[in-house]
Amino acid sequence: MEKNRLTWKVGGKAGEGIMATGIIFSQSCSRGGLHVFDINEYPSLIKGGHNTIQVRVEDREIFSQVKNVNVLIALNKETILLHRDELAKGGGIIYDISEAIEKKEFREDIRLYPVPFNNIIKEIGAQAIMKNNLALGASIALIDYDFEILAGVIKDTFKRKGEKVISDNISAAKAGYDYIKKNFPDDFDYRLEKIGTPGKMLLTGNDAISMGAIKAGCKFYSAYPMTPASSLLHFMAAQERRFNIVVKHTEDEISAINMAIGAGFTGVRAMCGTSGGGFCLMSEGYGLAGMIEVPIVVVVAMRPGPSTGMPTWSEQGDFKFVLGASQGDFPRPVLVPGDNEECFYMTAEAFNIAEKYQTPVIILTDKYLAESHKTTEKFDAGRITIERGVYATPEALAASPGNTFFKRYKLTGNGISPRTIPGMKKGIYTATSDEHDEEGTITEEIEERIEMMQKRMKKLETLAKELNQPELAGPRDADVTIIAAGSTKGPIKEAMIELEKERVRTNYLQILYLNPFPAEKVASVIDSAKKTVVVENNFTGQLADIIREKTGRNVTRRILKYDGRPFYPEEIRDSIKEVAAHG
Repeated sequence: MEKNRLTWKVGGKAGEGIMATGIIFSQSCSRGGLHVFDINEYPSLIKGGHNTIQVRVEDREIFSQVKNVNVLIALNKETILLHRDELAKGGGIIYDISEAIEKKEFREDIRLYPVPFNNIIKEIGAQAIMKNNLALGASIALIDYDFEILAGVIKDTFKRKGEKVISDNISAAKAGYDYIKKNFPDDFDYRLEKIGTPGKMLLTGNDAISMGAIKAGCKFYSAYPMTPASSLLHFMAAQERRFNIVVKHTEDEISAINMAIGAGFTGVRAMCGTSGGGFCLMSEGYGLAGMIEVPIVVVVAMRPGPSTGMPTWSEQGDFKFVLGASQGDFPRPVLVPGDNEECFYMTAEAFNIAEKYQTPVIILTDKYLAESHKTTEKFDAGRITIERGVYATPEALAASPGNTFFKRYKLTGNGISPRTIPGMKKGIYTATSDEHDEEGTITEEIEERIEMMQKRMKKLETLAKELNQPELAGPRDADVTIIAAGSTKGPIKEAMIELEKERVRTNYLQILYLNPFPAEKVASVIDSAKKTVVVENNFTGQLADIIREKTGRNVTRRILKYDGRPFYPEEIRDSIKEVAAHG
């Protein structure tokens, strides 16, 4: 009997409530004090196509999905055919009895649980769409979990739709629960049980970024919906009135970044969000923000490219793109969080960097981190500080000569000049996309161009000294050192747990900032490592190339994946074992 260690999956056609069913299951497990990680998969179609959501549950903290599934809920036969080979030993399939399924089509250890979905739905007078909750209730019975917790989550999920909808959905779930208990009592080897009271949040990376932005004082958000950044717009819009935020669904990404620049110019903390294709359109505005030194935060949630690519899948193919987006040289800070906590705290940090250094800042994430739910400890809002940077004081402005413009781009030792915002008396200056002098007046003079370029780039040098260096996690004398950035963090941590059981010693260096890049620390780690591997979700090994450019060290061992799916820890584990054994 396996207790409190389960992977559960539901699949079916879009429109059958697949995602809602999975999230209800995740929330039910989280409310029982269990740790949860879920991942969804859906095609880039307006309607139809095969959807799944997979939920992993354990009584210890977990960091990613795993390959094997213990319970598969199949709302159509396609789900069975696509996912039956994922079932672990002794795994079970809950499916509609009307599907033509024969036992000989499956491994002998797989258990089949046919349920008359349509007949039960008719008997209880529920809508056909509610068969997802019927199947959900059946799975709760199969793993012997607390039905009352499930009922509570269903009630909260449908509370805006009225008592009848709540009652009907709970009735459907209970009918499925009762059917399994009556016809297949104590027939399954995997169990879940409540271990405590709810104490953790269940949220996605995009949820955490939105929360971090709000806590950091973001008062303007603009975006054109583009998967996987769209839920940022949904979250911020839902909180617009509560936190007094202006949220704009713009006509395109060009408008989104230009509106954010306008807000940042007036002293408002502003953010916009998109994916790679949308950021292509934003790149000219991004350069404008760099030239006129306006602080904004841009969230770039990666998906596979090029062009439209695979809109609803995941990849890390934009590392190099964001480092060189827009023409010319200007400070391009790029922050790469790897989990929900980092999404929250680093978003707040991004706003401070943007204002303190008067530059656009990118938060780089991907579909995997953006949309996967994970149980997360409550964030410590006390850790968030707000640094607004250097503003000209009214007293200093009043003392300035009466017939001159404000020296908004004044040459300083660290490249940071005092700001003014519209309405400040004697704070007038020109903000232009052309090269300019200290007052913002367009210039093409050699000396002024050199001075302004040096001024802007000094800010990046100053920032590099301020940022924390990455820390090496794990034993110093590890057999293999893993270097990675972003959402690969979770699967890497899970792989390291498994490798330790197999006596393969590993350590892990997580890159949190692509720019300014921690070249000195990365070089020292590579130089002291026995064997070094870079893990990343792209074809060419972009992070490894950046490491070589910045440090001169060429890491030739690269674990790459570029099929639109995130890494499974088993894939990393097996590759690391091969490196440890054979190099």
